[in-house]
Amino acid sequence: MSMLKGKSTGVAVITPFTNSGVVDYDALTRIIDFLIDAGIDFLVALGTTGESVTLTPDEKKEVFATFVRQTGGRVPLVMGLGGNNTAALVHEFQHIDVKGFDAILSVTPYYNRPSQEGLYQHYMALDAVTPLPLIMYNVPGRTGVNMTAETTLRIANEAKHIIAVKDASGDLTQGKKIIVNAPNEFLVFSGDDETAIPLTLMGGDGVISVIAGGFPKTFSAGIQAAMTHNTEEANRIARQLLPVIDLLFKEGNPAGIKAVSALKKLSTNEVRLPLVKASQDLTVALRPFVEQLD
Repeated sequence: MSMLKGKSTGVAVITPFTNSGVVDYDALTRIIDFLIDAGIDFLVALGTTGESVTLTPDEKKEVFATFVRQTGGRVPLVMGLGGNNTAALVHEFQHIDVKGFDAILSVTPYYNRPSQEGLYQHYMALDAVTPLPLIMYNVPGRTGVNMTAETTLRIANEAKHIIAVKDASGDLTQGKKIIVNAPNEFLVFSGDDETAIPLTLMGGDGVISVIAGGFPKTFSAGIQAAMTHNTEEANRIARQLLPVIDLLFKEGNPAGIKAVSALKKLSTNEVRLPLVKASQDLTVALRPFVEQLD
């Protein structure tokens, strides 16, 4: 059984920077403790929210090491490791140090827009070499390609080490199709905060979330209510969070969640180009939520 079974709220953690744009490892340790203390079930290091694409190889190595050191086995850790060159990624999977991590999250190839057969072969190639259980990550809004329910299920049934999908399509019909037809032990996590509670109510296994990085207790409570079929409470929290979710993504991710982190005095709001930090207007709009929630 997967170590993530029953772990319903995961957070895609930001990589904090100092005002001069250097990775702020002290802030990262604060954020890790903040999330674990708030009851988050597992953490994802260097997912999309972690700005992995603008980190150097040495920085990535040190960020991973900081997660392992600071988490100290308190919650499961997921390593973000994706790419759009299958051969290069296979090589990386074979050589990366995964000590201290429990699973790998790997996004579908982006930019080169493979067919469904290409997506299938990509993940089967990773399945053959992965040193840890693997979570597929479907985020068509960023990659330019949607991995269909049929392809997801084909892989889920045939792969030996692929244990889950993070589906950020926001398509509840697609999510439901995967949930209903997936093998028993296969986990379906939402990767879309807006539809995460509805997908969990449909039988999903929870979320890998952005908003829970800023409001961990409130969002976890919503997911937990959905997991225990407390529909009324789950929907109440979903409605309460809808305006803040809209704001968080208004100027792109992770600009919004880093503005929340700065308001909570956990880190600065700095991001790396080509991303730019949240505007003053957005920060002002987010402040009341930071004061009211969590």
